[in-house]
Amino acid sequence: MSESAPQDRPFEGKLALVTGSSRGIGAETAKSLGAAGAHIILTGRDVKALEAVEDKIHAVGGSSTIAPLDLTEPDSISRLASAIAGRWDKLDFLVISAAYLPTLTPVTQIDQKQFGVAITTNLLATQALLAAFDPMLKRADAGRVIGLTSSVGSTARAYWSAYGSTKAAFESLLDSYAQEVEKIGGVKVAIVDPGATRTGMRAKAYPGEDPATLKTPDVVAERIKDLLIADFATSHRMRV
Repeated sequence: MSESAPQDRPFEGKLALVTGSSRGIGAETAKSLGAAGAHIILTGRDVKALEAVEDKIHAVGGSSTIAPLDLTEPDSISRLASAIAGRWDKLDFLVISAAYLPTLTPVTQIDQKQFGVAITTNLLATQALLAAFDPMLKRADAGRVIGLTSSVGSTARAYWSAYGSTKAAFESLLDSYAQEVEKIGGVKVAIVDPGATRTGMRAKAYPGEDPATLKTPDVVAERIKDLLIADFATSHRMRV
């Protein structure tokens, strides 16, 4: 954090990339970090939804750049990294929020096409993001990676295997990266489990659940912002 940054804008002058920032926790995290002074790079497939998030960031005095992106498209992440590196020298925050939830089903009935999308979105894209933005993260004074996970990534649950297995691998990938960069720079990694939150993905998984009983995505976003302000030991884990 810059010594000159005002208390109400602690991330003034910092750059944050938030994947899946068109809706849900990703959108709220983008708005929260933007209100705190960071310039936000908004990514997602829905341009209109990204524009709506950008309008809300600007309404609170923040700034952002929209970068439409489909994580399943070959070379999409490398193209994004090239464009960002051409404009900025460093990346302070990488928040990996985008995820794909396949249909809940027994292991023996997993849809291979959906499973492939989940593996690409939740795991392969994560590795590509880390590889592409590692140089920019290391050039930051204190580069930070936040990965959004799920409890099924650490504890197996019937019918959730197609999603849970990708999140287990996602966590392992982030933990390995955290150990690899721990002693060669200032980059730190945290894995955040939002818990039961009022999102579209949650509604898809639990269609009969009353959304009014769940916390809203902005609660998770504020915890992520507070975590980044307070700092943390690498390989930190937090459940909201």
